[in-house]
Amino acid sequence: MVMIRAFLFIQLCAIGFSILDPMDFLALQAIRRALDDVPGSNFFSSWDFTDDPCGFPGVYCDSDKVIALNLGDPRAGSPGLIGRIDPAVGKLSALAEFTVVPGRVMGHIPATVSGLTVLRFFAVSRNYLSGEIPAGLGELRGLQTLDLSYNQLTGSIPRPLGSLPVLSNLILCHNHLSGPVPSFLSSSLARVDLMHNNLSGSLAPDVFPPSVQYLSLSSNQFTGPVRGVLTRLNRLNYLDLSMNRFTGIIPSEVFGYPIGTLQLERNLFYGPVQPVDEVSIGTVDLSYNRLTGPISPMLSTVQILYLNNNRFTGQVPAGFVDRLLQGTIQILYLQHNYLTGFEINPTAEIPLSSSLCLQYNCMVPPVETPCPLKAGTQKTRPTTQCMEWKG
Repeated sequence: MVMIRAFLFIQLCAIGFSILDPMDFLALQAIRRALDDVPGSNFFSSWDFTDDPCGFPGVYCDSDKVIALNLGDPRAGSPGLIGRIDPAVGKLSALAEFTVVPGRVMGHIPATVSGLTVLRFFAVSRNYLSGEIPAGLGELRGLQTLDLSYNQLTGSIPRPLGSLPVLSNLILCHNHLSGPVPSFLSSSLARVDLMHNNLSGSLAPDVFPPSVQYLSLSSNQFTGPVRGVLTRLNRLNYLDLSMNRFTGIIPSEVFGYPIGTLQLERNLFYGPVQPVDEVSIGTVDLSYNRLTGPISPMLSTVQILYLNNNRFTGQVPAGFVDRLLQGTIQILYLQHNYLTGFEINPTAEIPLSSSLCLQYNCMVPPVETPCPLKAGTQKTRPTTQCMEWKG
């Protein structure tokens, strides 16, 4: 090692530029050998190790240490890189930021990343990385953003990740992760995206801190109630729990959160939906659940509302008709319920900008409106079903 350092010192001084730490120099060489440009990319074309590595594209230094490594052309449409992430990346002891642009990088995330003790940002999304998430990432106490999305990662979410004290963004969507979700303690955690995995189990009431603003758990296999989780997250501005097996009553508090989009469709939620005040959320999707009771008039202020394929009963409140005719409701899907009335003049003209579907309820639709193909062709529910339905 002494001879290597001496050789590098002589080599670097001879070509006349600042001396990069020898360990960092060797690590960059190993990283370069493990990766290459996908045809159409020329990111590595100027990585000539007879020049100062701190001048390479994507390499940022402070004094003699590499502090950021952004691999690949970040411009949209760039074909990216191919190869693997060499374990030597763990030798960059001052590295605070590591990214790889979308491409064809394969193999495992090296366990040596646990040696990057000052790492704050780690993003390698939209590649072909496989294997498990290294538990050693949970040792990086300064880690703020972890983005491993759109890869082929398997195994569970390591429990140590939950204890990261300053984690702000956890983005693990579109992988093949399984098992339960550990509880996260960081009071600065704002974004959690775990959608499109195989995660399962019920969620502990304190699984996420109140600081979370963006939560997407869609397309997993979660079960159990969510009331304890959601009543703590009053800063949410985006919530997607769709396509799971969540059960229980939807907490009324959620409808008062500053959310732009609320997606709870395709679960097993049951019981009445009872917002306390008029709902100001732009899009609400509660379709394909087991929700019952009358439709709340507080939902008539929603612009895009999907209540179809539930067990709602009774008359649709007049406020929905008024706002539909005014054009303030853009989509109102009520098909496949047990509704008995929708008071609208049969000659009324619904604005072209608005869509209404009423078919397959316990009434003859008072107006003819186009419905999505999935609604089927039957206009009304069989009388026997309506007589037997007890709500």
